[in-house]
Amino acid sequence: MPGRGIEALRVLVALLIAAVACTAGGDQRDQVVKGIIVTSPAFRDSTPIPGRHSCDGEDLSPRLAWIDLPAGTRNLAVICDDPDAPGGRWVHWVLYNIPPDAPGLSEGLPASETLKDGSRQGLNDFGRIGYGGPCPPRRSTHRYFFRVYALDQGLVLGPRATGKTLERAMEGHVLGSGTLMVTFRRTDNADH
Repeated sequence: MPGRGIEALRVLVALLIAAVACTAGGDQRDQVVKGIIVTSPAFRDSTPIPGRHSCDGEDLSPRLAWIDLPAGTRNLAVICDDPDAPGGRWVHWVLYNIPPDAPGLSEGLPASETLKDGSRQGLNDFGRIGYGGPCPPRRSTHRYFFRVYALDQGLVLGPRATGKTLERAMEGHVLGSGTLMVTFRRTDNADH
């Protein structure tokens, strides 16, 4: 019986230490993430994306803008993905190390690893650098999420980083985020 009391006391002390550490800010998962407002002159949230930004059109990356970045933002990242893809999540665009003073992204960014401002573009799930527009199976409507992340530091990532690689590198460094969601439906007979 005395052994049980000592063991119970040890467990209680460990729980109290963990609770104090979390309350004192020791657990980064408890940080409040500030909301960033993401917009585009090409479409509004929850509306169809114009065909020019899809595989059926010019496949141009859309212009994006953001406001309300949290204090301390040192870097931005963008991931665009389709959670409705037949095989699961499909990443359409990966950008990182975007300067914090950038007000947004221009339309039709080149498919190059490094942009003029030093931003880097990663590898999308089409196996290409840069933007790959919506291209769902025919007659199905998919959702596309443009997510912007404010980070507390620059990321040490080589070229051709994937969405998963970027997400791992951002862990514990996200100060705020914002999302713009659009839809796209293909009505032709082609499947891409």
